[in-house]
Amino acid sequence: MAWDYVIIGAGSAGCAMAYRLAEAGRRVAVIEYGGSDAGPFIQMPAALSYPMNMKMYDWGFATEPEPHLGGRVLATPRGKVIGGSSSINGMVYVRGHARDFDTWEEMGAQGWAYADVLPYFKRMESWHGDQGDLAGDVAWRGTDGPLHVSRGPRDNPLFDAFIRAGAQAGYRVTRDYNGEAQEGFGPMEATIWKGSRWSAAKAYLNPARATGNAQVIRAFARRVVIEQGRAVGVEVEHSGRIEVIRADREVIVAASSINTPKILMLSGIGAGAHLREHGIEVVADRPGVGANLQDHLELYLQFASLQPITLYKYWNLLGKGLIGAQWLFTRRGLGASNQFEACGFIRSRAGVEYPDIQYHFLPIAVRYDGKASAHGHGFQVHTGPMRSKSRGTVTLRSADPRAVPKIQFNYMSEPSDWQDFRTAIRLTREIFAQEAMRPFVKSEIQPGEALQSDADLDGFIRDHAESAYHPCGTARMGRRDDPMAVVDPECRVIGVDGLRVADSSIFPQITNGNLNGPSIMTGEKAADHILGREPLPRSNQEPWIHPNWRTAQR
Repeated sequence: MAWDYVIIGAGSAGCAMAYRLAEAGRRVAVIEYGGSDAGPFIQMPAALSYPMNMKMYDWGFATEPEPHLGGRVLATPRGKVIGGSSSINGMVYVRGHARDFDTWEEMGAQGWAYADVLPYFKRMESWHGDQGDLAGDVAWRGTDGPLHVSRGPRDNPLFDAFIRAGAQAGYRVTRDYNGEAQEGFGPMEATIWKGSRWSAAKAYLNPARATGNAQVIRAFARRVVIEQGRAVGVEVEHSGRIEVIRADREVIVAASSINTPKILMLSGIGAGAHLREHGIEVVADRPGVGANLQDHLELYLQFASLQPITLYKYWNLLGKGLIGAQWLFTRRGLGASNQFEACGFIRSRAGVEYPDIQYHFLPIAVRYDGKASAHGHGFQVHTGPMRSKSRGTVTLRSADPRAVPKIQFNYMSEPSDWQDFRTAIRLTREIFAQEAMRPFVKSEIQPGEALQSDADLDGFIRDHAESAYHPCGTARMGRRDDPMAVVDPECRVIGVDGLRVADSSIFPQITNGNLNGPSIMTGEKAADHILGREPLPRSNQEPWIHPNWRTAQR
């Protein structure tokens, strides 16, 4: 079959583009190496720690030893499954702050300011907000889009206690951090609907296939085929056979911020010296390919609980079985939530215009790998700075398409990273010392009350900081005359015709919070550029910014 467009990657952005292109009557092939997303470990929200630790769903990437974290090797999960990372992530939904996108435009991404992207966030959402005092303003949200966004029930008293503690510490309560005001404490949102994960595959890819214009081709993408300066197809491997899937119009790479630069480099697009080192013919010398790698690091600050009200009582074979059985038959109960139901966004100091510290609250003390604290009942908050200045790289290990790329984030390579993390720990301790948390906090498990000095905290950060799994930036968007830009503001690869990139790789700077929402938005907006449509009309809504941000921290 002849295809108008060939998309590499059935992830967050790829699925969104597939639907919008197919909806417009275009013939779309989506190349995806991963398998089905039908398994219960993917579909049950509470089972989120399982798929990102399963080889059948995850590419299994890991960093090179990180020099500023004591040489530790950190996991870098990326979805190898229909739906991509939206099928293995924590389902937390964050748009990012308005100023993130204004910064994008300042960095050369013309037409990607907040006023430009807000209409696309609205177009993609079916928002199901709270009722009552914490209900957000529907004027800031979309209500009939493909992506369902909901809030958990907050049945556990710890969630509201955490929000009240934030208010008692002097921070505001925000009714909707994805609406007018991100700053403050409030309910957290998730891509969960009717008790199940609502991935990009469910929201976009399934409807795209239903049009009859889109098809998923299960194959391993080796490289983009470029003839006389134009992308004409994708070389794939399937069942031991290598073939080319041709595109009559364009090829779009949406393979993640790790695999996208790898595929570009294998196709001859990247830093010329690096490509020649591996015997790859240089098609377009773009040194920005694989550079500008960013991520969010976080710490788990854990507290022992005075009351046996945490999820620890279910952290055994019988408890998990009961939760799983209830979810399997009813799609209700604890299994129907990711358990991230309360959050916060604050500024670290006066003079910071918008939040640069994020909180996810969880009513159990547990690691992402599913290992619970040995202290019994406890709870934790995930926290870390949002805008690290550290930058890393993704580079080729060899010219073999099957070889895993080298990933080096250079975490904590900037002195400001250490100061920001120490500040986050101390502000967090202050929040948990508030009256609202006193009935629940027995003691601090980690870092532990004995660790107070800068040197103590730095040692804890070095030994315990973990990735929040938000890699981005490795094919950044910018002006066509910017030597480090890889794509222009219409997502076209600079120096190659008929080729675009649209996923978190193109982010000039990482956004506040989790990246699934901005990645889907990127696919939505890129689809209009690909189709040659006028962008959606700009919004005139002004986000809330603390009026005294120059002189006050809260």
